[in-house]
Amino acid sequence: MSAIDQKLADLGIKLPEAPQPVANYVPFLISGELLFISGQIAKDDSGRVLTGVLGDGVTVEQGQEAARHCALNILAQAKAALGDLARITQVLRLTGFVASTQSFTDQPKVINGASDLLVSVLGDTGRHTRSAVGVASLPLNACVEIDAILKIR
Repeated sequence: MSAIDQKLADLGIKLPEAPQPVANYVPFLISGELLFISGQIAKDDSGRVLTGVLGDGVTVEQGQEAARHCALNILAQAKAALGDLARITQVLRLTGFVASTQSFTDQPKVINGASDLLVSVLGDTGRHTRSAVGVASLPLNACVEIDAILKIR
């Protein structure tokens, strides 16, 4: 068992199966020492999409939980691509999209749900640059979607 698998177990986290694309794209691509992971929407442990709009019925805390699930799906895609999460040398970039009302301005707080999870699991390797963007809507009415760029060995 790798150190990362042990950390997941210690945190009581079981990675979901890597979600399959819902349209004409691939879930990940490797180019040299970069792993690009397509946008992962928020799905809970049962596979249900976490839906709604921040600032209109979805709280910051619910958004953070949704972002956490996006990060778990990112890790699941990385494991599917690499076979071993220990091949990740750095999370370089997250781009977080938050379905939100025009007046909602806490997108960074929402995406912290993903950032915090990645640092908890990967330590300093999980620290990254990021953007947190408010959008009018997301696929399948998801409340959060996040994509990632990882450096790998």
